[in-house]
Parts: sequence; C-alpha cells; structure tokens
Amino acid sequence: MDSELTSTPFLIFVLAGLGFALLLVFRSVRIVPQASEWTVERFGRYTRTLNPGLHLVIPLVERIGQRISMQETVLDIPGQDVITRDNATVSADGVAFYQVIDAAKVAYEVMDMRQAITNLALTNIRSVIGGMTLDDVLSRRDDINEKLLRVIDLATNPWGVKVTRVEIKDLTPPADLTRAMNQQMMAERQKRAEILQAEGEKQAAILRAEGEKASLVLEAEGRRDAAFRDAEARERSAQAEGRATTMVSEAIASGDLNAINYFIAQRYTQALEAIASAENQKVIMVPLEASSLIGSLAGIVEVARSASGHPAPGTPAAPPRQPDGSPWTGTAGES
Repeated sequence: MDSELTSTPFLIFVLAGLGFALLLVFRSVRIVPQASEWTVERFGRYTRTLNPGLHLVIPLVERIGQRISMQETVLDIPGQDVITRDNATVSADGVAFYQVIDAAKVAYEVMDMRQAITNLALTNIRSVIGGMTLDDVLSRRDDINEKLLRVIDLATNPWGVKVTRVEIKDLTPPADLTRAMNQQMMAERQKRAEILQAEGEKQAAILRAEGEKASLVLEAEGRRDAAFRDAEARERSAQAEGRATTMVSEAIASGDLNAINYFIAQRYTQALEAIASAENQKVIMVPLEASSLIGSLAGIVEVARSASGHPAPGTPAAPPRQPDGSPWTGTAGES
C-alpha cells in the first residue's frame, strides 16, 4: 500500500517532467514561412533574424520578437487639399509601393512603419505640389511622382524599407476652377477652328484668283490668236482684191469693157444689199433701169467666160495656131 502511494507522485512528477520537456521542445522549434523574416530576442535584446525555414531557439531564454513580411506592399495615401504656387487649391491623393529590405531595422528603428510612410508621403505631396503652378501640376504628373519617389525613398532608407513607386491617383481642382478651365479649353478650340476656317477661305480665295487669272490669260491669248487670224484673212482678202484689180486693169488696157461692167454690177449689187438689210427699211421703192442691171450682169458673165477660156455663144472660134503661135495653114486632106 505504501509503495503504491509512493509511486503515484513519482509517476505524476515524471509525467509533468515529460510534458514540460515536450513544451520546451515545442517552444524551441520554429518554422518561418516563405516571404517572411522573424526577429529573435534574448532577454529582450535583439540577437538575430530568422530566414524562411526550420530554426531552433533556446526556450525561456530567447523568444520571437516581430514577424515581418518581406513582400511588396501597397499603401494608400489619403486625399488632402494642397495650395499650389499660384494660390489654387487642388485635392490630391496617391498610392505608394514599398518593400522591407532589413527586418531588424523595420522592427526596431521605427514605430508603426505604415503610418510613418503615410505621413511622410502626405507632407511631401504638399511640399512638391506647393512649389508648382496649377498648369504644371495638371500636366506634369510624372515629374511629381518622380520627386515624391526620390524624397520618400531617401527618407525611408534608415528604416530598412525600399519605396519602389509613388503614384498620384487623382488631382481634382475646385468646381469653379474646373468650369473656368473648360471654358478656356472651349475658347482655345474655337479659336483654332476659326483660324483653320480662315486659312481655308484664304486658300480658296487664292485658288479662285489664280483660276480667274488663268482664264483671263487664256481668253487674251484666244483674242490675240483671233486677231492674228482676222488680220491674216484681211491680208489675204486684200491680196485677192489686188490681184482682181490687176486683172481688171489689164483687161481694160486690152480693150475689154466687160471688166468695167463687172465692177459696176458688183458695187451696184452691194449697195442694194446694204439698203435691203437696214432695220428701218421694210419696203424699198427705187426706180431702177432693168436693162442696165441686166447689162451689168451680162458683163459679169462675159468676164467669167473669158477667165475660164470658154467663148460666149455666137462668137466665132479662133483659128488654130501652130506651136510657135503663127496661124496654121494646112491643105485639104491633111489630117
């Protein structure tokens, strides 16, 4: 009976010792997941950093300090009103991307690292945008992002953090300023449209003037060619009339009075034609001698026959002549 009582506390002690040993073993084995780093503190003092994998720590002496994620993290920067250099108010917000490089510095160099980066970004947004005009703020967003990245990354390096990117998400000017900007933009576009329309009208006027000029030049060249042709026709007509006058003069000189009758009949006929073609003449009553007109016409016929070499009816034929021009005296029976 006494041995049983003595063995029961011993068994309890042994079991308690085994349980404590198991607890110590459990507390000494640490498995760090991927993309994480854990800090180890010995009696409250940092000693080392555990990388991903299986590690052993001294129980009751060492403990896990902070569990730090090494992944790139997105941090929203809340919006705020910023006054530009030309006293315009702009509402700006952004987003920052950062990654922990040194887990120990993040754990022990800064308190609440996310809040620290947020406040740093807010102050630098006010500083960068405040040194620019409104037009530059709205049109040079890449420059703002570059300046913010350079300043914030330089400030967070002592904390073991690498800021990879800073982006301004939204820039919102006041409503009245937006309306004024829209009106200005519409005025600029209307101005460009009117300038383009004026240039088009100018080009059209130039083309029309060049077309009219070319038309006038062609018309003048046509009149010149027509004048040359009229002059040539008059010259030829004068030459023909001169030749006709010469022939008539020669005919008169040779004693042919029909040529005179031809000229008189021609002038007489032209005068009658001019009288008949007058607009105010409907009926013409002129005493004419029909025999004179018929005689003139007969003279014209005689001149025409003489020119063509055919004698008038009833006129004896001219005797045949020899090749030298002397009269031919042939005998009867010669062929």
